[in-house]
Amino acid sequence: MWSNFLSASIFYLIALVSIIFALLSVTLKNMFHSALALIVMLLGVAAVYIYLDAEFLALVQVLIYVGAIMTLVIFAIMLTAEIYNKNIKRHNQQKLVSLVIASSMAGFLIFVLSRFKAQDGISFFEPLTLAMIGKELLTKYVLPFELISVILLAALVGSAAISKPR
Repeated sequence: MWSNFLSASIFYLIALVSIIFALLSVTLKNMFHSALALIVMLLGVAAVYIYLDAEFLALVQVLIYVGAIMTLVIFAIMLTAEIYNKNIKRHNQQKLVSLVIASSMAGFLIFVLSRFKAQDGISFFEPLTLAMIGKELLTKYVLPFELISVILLAALVGSAAISKPR
């Protein structure tokens, strides 16, 4: 009984932290602080993936979203010259429209998901482990894997060449 309670408590704590930081990422006025809140929220999503025994998705979440994309977003914020200008308008006039749209979407999702009945014990796929995914990437899918790495390297070299002062 205590293990179920502890497991559920951990899940709800991770979900609560993720929701709080998701709300902070869209409500904070400082864009840098919003990006940091988004990083914590993405780490919370990775924790949920680990909780659900999807280690590969958690690894991809941390490496791609937190490690690469959010680093790029933070660099873009820091390199924007006018980001801390006091004359830039920090609010928009669409708060009510946003609230109505978000509430209606949430209501629609709750309506649809409340009518969905999942059956216990049905699994369409065998569970994949990190070792199985790694073996497939480096045997059957080695050519696309290496092609993507060459394209990413070319993009890195191109971005360094473009950013170099003339």
